[in-house]
This record gives sequence, C-alpha cells and structure tokens, in this order.
Amino acid sequence: MTNEEQCRNPQRRKGRGACHQAVRPLGTWIACKRFGPVTLIALVMLLVFGMGWHRELTLENIVALRDRFHTVLNEHPVRSVLLYFAVYVCAAALSLPGGLILTVAGGLLFGWLLGAIAAVAGATVGATIIFLIARSALGEGLTTRAAPWIAKLRAGFADHALSYLLFLRLVPAFPFWFVNIAPAILGVSLRTYVIGTFFGIIPASFAFAAAGAGLDSVIMAAKSEYMSCVARHGAQACRLKIHASSLVTKDLMLALLLLGCAALIPIGLKKWRRSHAAAE
Repeated sequence: MTNEEQCRNPQRRKGRGACHQAVRPLGTWIACKRFGPVTLIALVMLLVFGMGWHRELTLENIVALRDRFHTVLNEHPVRSVLLYFAVYVCAAALSLPGGLILTVAGGLLFGWLLGAIAAVAGATVGATIIFLIARSALGEGLTTRAAPWIAKLRAGFADHALSYLLFLRLVPAFPFWFVNIAPAILGVSLRTYVIGTFFGIIPASFAFAAAGAGLDSVIMAAKSEYMSCVARHGAQACRLKIHASSLVTKDLMLALLLLGCAALIPIGLKKWRRSHAAAE
C-alpha cells in the first residue's frame, strides 16, 4: 500500500501518523509560497522607508541626474528608457510615494510621448505584481472567511469591476497602493485589473509627462534663482527648489474627476434600466 493510500485509510494509525509528518513540510511550503512574497515586499518597504531612500525621489535630484548624465541619455536612449521603466516597476510594486515625480521625470528626460508610454508601462507592470502578491496572500483567505459586509462589497464590485476600477484609477484622490490591493481583496480578475489599470492611468500619465517635458523654462528660472542665492549667501545656505506640486492644477484635477465620473455612467444606466423595468 502506498503512502497516499495509508493516509486515506482511517484504520491504519501508523500510516496516519506518517501522513501528518509528511504533510507538515508540504504545509510549510504552501505557507511560504503564499506569504513569502508579501513578507519580502513588506521587508523591502520597511528598509526603504527606514533608510529614508524614498526622500531622494525629488524633482531636484532628477534634474541633477539629467544634467550629470545628459551625454549618456543621448548616446544610450534605449538603455536609459529601460532603466527608467525598471525603476518605475520597483517603485509601483513597493507602493512608494513619488509616482507623480517619476511621471514628470519621464517627460523631462525622454519627451512627453516616450516618457508617458514608459510611465504607463512601468506603473501597470508594478501594480500588477503587487496585485498578484496581494491576491495570493489575502484574496484567497478572505474568500472563505469573509465578513458579511466584505462579501456584499465583493459581490457589488464584481458586477461592475471595470467601471469601478477605472474610476479609482482616473480620480487621483485615492492612494496608488490602495487601488492596487483593494481589487485583489474584492476578487477582481487579473484581466479586468490589467485593463482597468492600463487605461485608467493613461490620462494622468500623459498630462504629467507633458508637464514634465515643458519644465525646462521652470528649471532655468530655478537655477538662476539658485545661482543668485549662492552669489549672495554661499552654496551652503542655498538649495535648488523645483515644486512639482505646482503641476497639479485645479483644472487638471477637475478634468480627471470628470473622466472618473464618466467611467461610472454605465453603472448608473444599468441601475436606471433595472428600476425602470421593475416599475413597468
């Protein structure tokens, strides 16, 4: 009789004991496979935030890097774009703040079109990685042990997953990490998630990349102010300041909000048709 048959036979006590011993390593492997990636992501995030490396992601540092490696960017454009893509994937997968800075930097370094395409691709891949990790670690467990309100939310989200996801992506009021993890908990399919993420981040990505491509005049003014400060007070007392927050205008936020509301129109129409049909 094989070990598997012994494990299935309740009358063979020795077989059952051996079965439990054999199952323990298997259970450990399954637990590592399920929670290992999310634990690794959490440890890397703690390292990055603990060391303060996320604070280095500033527009001033991006400008300094462009000035320093201007020749490399011109001579190796493909490698430069691939490196930028890899950095964006890591930042998105680790849910680090600074997506706006990276997108603006893409437009500044490579032009609005190529910068926006690389930003959209990097953000989509990075977001998909964290989605898959979160779904493996959290989604499967919540499916069987979900609280009633979570189960109800999952059911409602499943009916209009793409529209809801587009709304969350288009409206920049929601943190990027939240929109990455919430669909995994709410049972969104991988295909719907990738489509909603890709198309949902396109408007803001192209807008901020275009803003980055037009930053040269702002950068020149900031450098001129910096050099004047150095001449008066010395280099130790001065700092190059470029405020990326000025790119987030009220008009842009309003446009993205309207796009997000437009994504919810199909849901409203469907509910209106149901209520109209029920009234008849």
